[in-house]
Amino acid sequence: MLIVTSISELQREISRVSPSQKIGFVPTMGALHSGHESLIQRAVTETDFVVVSIFVNPLQFGKNEDLDQYPRPLEQDKAICKHLGVKLLFTPSVTEIYPSEEENTIVNPPTAMTSVLCGKYRQGHFQGVATIVTKLFNLVRPNVAYFGQKDAQQVAIIKKMTKDLNIPVKVQSCPIIREKSGLALSSRNQYLSSEEKEKATLLYRSLSKAQRAFQEGQRDCQKLLQIVKEEFRSPQTPLNKRGLNLNDSLNKKDLNDINIQLQYVEVVEPETLQPLTEISDSALIAIAAYIGNTRLIDNVILTVTKPIIALDGPAGAGKSTVSRRLARELGYIYLDTGAMYRAITWLVMENNINVEDEESIASLVANVQLELFPSDNLQIPVTVKINGQDITKEIRTPRVTNQVSKVAAQSAVREKMVALQQEYGAKGGIVAEGRDIGTNVFPHAQLKIFLTATPQARAKRRLIDLQNQGESNIDLDTLIKEIEERDYLDSTRAIAPLKKAEDAIELITDNLTIDQVIEKIKSYLILVQS
Repeated sequence: MLIVTSISELQREISRVSPSQKIGFVPTMGALHSGHESLIQRAVTETDFVVVSIFVNPLQFGKNEDLDQYPRPLEQDKAICKHLGVKLLFTPSVTEIYPSEEENTIVNPPTAMTSVLCGKYRQGHFQGVATIVTKLFNLVRPNVAYFGQKDAQQVAIIKKMTKDLNIPVKVQSCPIIREKSGLALSSRNQYLSSEEKEKATLLYRSLSKAQRAFQEGQRDCQKLLQIVKEEFRSPQTPLNKRGLNLNDSLNKKDLNDINIQLQYVEVVEPETLQPLTEISDSALIAIAAYIGNTRLIDNVILTVTKPIIALDGPAGAGKSTVSRRLARELGYIYLDTGAMYRAITWLVMENNINVEDEESIASLVANVQLELFPSDNLQIPVTVKINGQDITKEIRTPRVTNQVSKVAAQSAVREKMVALQQEYGAKGGIVAEGRDIGTNVFPHAQLKIFLTATPQARAKRRLIDLQNQGESNIDLDTLIKEIEERDYLDSTRAIAPLKKAEDAIELITDNLTIDQVIEKIKSYLILVQS
């Protein structure tokens, strides 16, 4: 890992990165915790050259805030970055970033976004954030920059800023990482005593209570806010000059002598940050409170529709098995896209059409009727009917398997299937699996998993499946070769090639049981929904 402290060194090293390499960037103020680590790990997974910056930016601290006391365990942070595979760590001094004694140029995001939520109480904070992030983006020139959703207002402002200023970087928001208690990880948690840390769980507990009410159908924002405020209610707490001077924003009376003061709780539109009165689509409910002398923030996203869970990955990685089990356990709809392409392949072959005759295949699928029905048998993913005929068993034969990639790669087939899949997904609450489900069919899916395994592991699983279907004379080495060839075809085809979506979580299943895979995905879903 390279460690540089000057802008000239940083620019020199960045200039050496090959244009073909994707740069991932994680800007931090140090005091790294598991939340930061999750951002770095994702950057390492999704990009080729990861840069982390550690800089406690004075522009985003107001008067009487904790600039001087802010934790700076630099040696510990360096060790964490090195262990996680960071390529370059940038640790500049204040004078390196702001060398002039004269007034610096400041980036001013829209007032409508900086005057709400934390902006009401931290004058100039988001101007300071926007200024340092813009400067770092110009220096690092990343392809993707990673930020934690805990700072939801910051993320929304940075996304708006990069769009308005045409800064060529994708701003990737990542789920909040929490302690087992629910407390969102923050560098400022270090200021809390053990007793204060226990009381700080009130933030997430109150948000969770509002979230449950929302999930049960409550859409009135004032009623959701009242639920949170009720958790803080106590007639004994003095008025708080730092926060809202509201009788219903007071401490809960069983919190003993630890001073807990609600500064604000608001429901806003997640991208524009404008206040909402009724939730019709999605909303951000955000909170700030003082636990003793430490100010903490937290938030949850409220979405009217249930999320789409998209499972990508190569053939034989267990997508179908995991997806149907997961859908059943969550009460979601299982969308077996592989079965859909297999069904079309079977129809092509049944009509004696050459699998490379695109014109004839396009004509065949134009008016095809394809239906998927839930199956009571977990060993059978779905019941599949094409033009009224049940072909559930026929589509799982080696004859179909060996030809499905060639048929699925054709534009007419893909357009027909994608349109049908998106119809299923419009209402949300689905588990969808396929080789490009997260990159092409549902690019805005709330949770994307790239499920993969080595060709050897996938071949062994396929062998067992075929034997259970009564197939014999199946050679393992032949299956491995077929899987490797299929991987190559799927990843190199011109239309919707197999590749991991940038915001997908890679899950390698070689040494995991199905139950373990499902539990991991459920934990990711909880993070997304929080």
